[in-house]
Amino acid sequence: MALLAGLTGGMGSGKTTVGQILSDLGAHVIDADIITRSLVKPGQPALQEIVDLLGTGILRDDHTLDREKIADMVFNDTGKKEALEAILHPRVFAEEQRLYNEIKQKDPSALVVLDAALLIESGNFRKVDKVIVVACDEAIQIQRILATKRFTRTDAERRLRQQMPLKEKIKFADYVIHNNSGYPELKEKVIALFHQFKKMAV
Repeated sequence: MALLAGLTGGMGSGKTTVGQILSDLGAHVIDADIITRSLVKPGQPALQEIVDLLGTGILRDDHTLDREKIADMVFNDTGKKEALEAILHPRVFAEEQRLYNEIKQKDPSALVVLDAALLIESGNFRKVDKVIVVACDEAIQIQRILATKRFTRTDAERRLRQQMPLKEKIKFADYVIHNNSGYPELKEKVIALFHQFKKMAV
């Protein structure tokens, strides 16, 4: 029987890296962020609804969404944040379910990983069989975020404050992958978890 594992973690925790390792090992990874990006491409109904909600100022010159601008707008406005989630979450959930069903039909004993930053906050963790949380110390999170050169330290700290703290996410976890060391140790942990899950998905 197929196993659906939810993968989440805070910004800079290493969630994406864990997802990539699982994919390389043979897991089917459904990336919620990729789904979201496809749902808001020019011409998609969700895009127009978001523009109606937040205004044309959130569009770049090529009519694509400026995600950083949206993040700044909604993180400080609970009403707009909830309205945006009401537009996106049902569509994302429906597409995740469609992809999961498609994978199960082709491979009844598949290990499927749902990679979603908001897995817990959205309530979607209730739909998965197991929850994996990737965690690390906040100082390391900030260091990794700064290494991307996309944010200043002030921005990185502010964004982390706006997210559900990792210690809260861990309360929902069936498995916690601590990622305070380097890549080799992380990969070892993920390989061990992969084999554990494969025994369940038979």
